[in-house]
Amino acid sequence: MRALAEAVGYARWRREAADPGKVPEFDDIDEKGAARLIGELLARGEGLTLSDEHTCELLGRYGVPVRRALPAPGPHAAVDAARALGYPVALKATAPHLRHRADLGGVRLDLADEEQLLRAYAELTELFGPPQELRPVVQAMAPRGVDTVVRAVIDPAAGAVLSFGLAGAASQLLGDMAHRLIPVTDREATSLVRSIRTAPLLFGWRGSTPVDTPALEELLLRVSRLVDDHPEVVAVTLEPVVVAPHGVSVLGATVRLAPPPARDDLGPRTMPAY
Repeated sequence: MRALAEAVGYARWRREAADPGKVPEFDDIDEKGAARLIGELLARGEGLTLSDEHTCELLGRYGVPVRRALPAPGPHAAVDAARALGYPVALKATAPHLRHRADLGGVRLDLADEEQLLRAYAELTELFGPPQELRPVVQAMAPRGVDTVVRAVIDPAAGAVLSFGLAGAASQLLGDMAHRLIPVTDREATSLVRSIRTAPLLFGWRGSTPVDTPALEELLLRVSRLVDDHPEVVAVTLEPVVVAPHGVSVLGATVRLAPPPARDDLGPRTMPAY
């Protein structure tokens, strides 16, 4: 049975190699505007992690909107931010030791009014310390779905690599991440989503509502295009990306720029076909 499984897998690989798909075009991508922004930012230094504002601007030029989060250095600032965004909101601590750690209690969700927000703010500061240590932000609630993580990095041996997995323990503890070389084709984006062991959670496992995997695949393709078009983008992390039954919401993002490494060979490094 193992031999038959290997044979089936090899046949599938041969079919995919014969028709790898295509890298789609997106009419709303502003490649020139992104290049100008990257050039202006790199002119300030050799390499840098972008601010939240510049991260949102750069990703937005490739059709990857990041859900707005407003700083809340005090309870009154949190109330003002919630009024600007509209209830319900989430209150999140973004200190490095609490970021993306909802299990530690640094996130309060579905705050429906000012009273709930102020109570949550008091609880966070009582548990974790003053606001200057917590770095709290207020963010409009996203539709419920499956939390995922999308990353792109420049690997010294392989070139640009796009990675995908479920956020939290699945990727951090179990290493359940799938990877593809950039540029990613439409067929590769589809297979990437389905390659992780926890993929059934995206497709209605045990009666749950299936999520919008076509929107997720489009997001992967847009991130791939950004990194492929601009080798100065050496790292992108989108976490979490909430994939709902309709659409995706990017709740957190970081981008790092650096002068592109010198390479004699161009394009992804692949095994030769025999």
